[in-house]
Amino acid sequence: MKHRRGFNPLNKMASHRKALRRNMVTSLFRHERIQTTKAKALEVRRAAEKMITRAKEDSVHNRRIISGRLYDEGIVAKLFTDIGPRMKDRKGGYTRIIKLGERKGDAAEVVILELVDYKLDTDKDKKTKKKDDKKSKDAKDSKSSKAKSKDDKGK
Repeated sequence: MKHRRGFNPLNKMASHRKALRRNMVTSLFRHERIQTTKAKALEVRRAAEKMITRAKEDSVHNRRIISGRLYDEGIVAKLFTDIGPRMKDRKGGYTRIIKLGERKGDAAEVVILELVDYKLDTDKDKKTKKKDDKKSKDAKDSKSSKAKSKDDKGK
């Protein structure tokens, strides 16, 4: 029976599992959204939610515990200065899992693991498209003006 089994071993050795969890939690806090398999996402979610709960109260003790579990000190700072205060009024449930379907090669269920208050950068996409349109118009205008000046010189 598998009653009260504490974690999913993910068919990996303990050191590999620990490194995988640390890397994925670091990536989650860096990008606030990652794509992975469902089994890994469930394990990363457990670790990430515990870290966010600690980050809601900024103390030296909590910072030392979190920095012992993450690789990047910059991400630890982001967790305590940005992510923790954003989640201050939530009592739990800081992450969400969005199912994407099955991966083609091995039929593993692929999901997106993201922070609940994550917002897509659609405004940035619109701004870059507008800038690209302006650049292409300016390039066309400059080419046509150069062509006109060459015609004027020839006459």
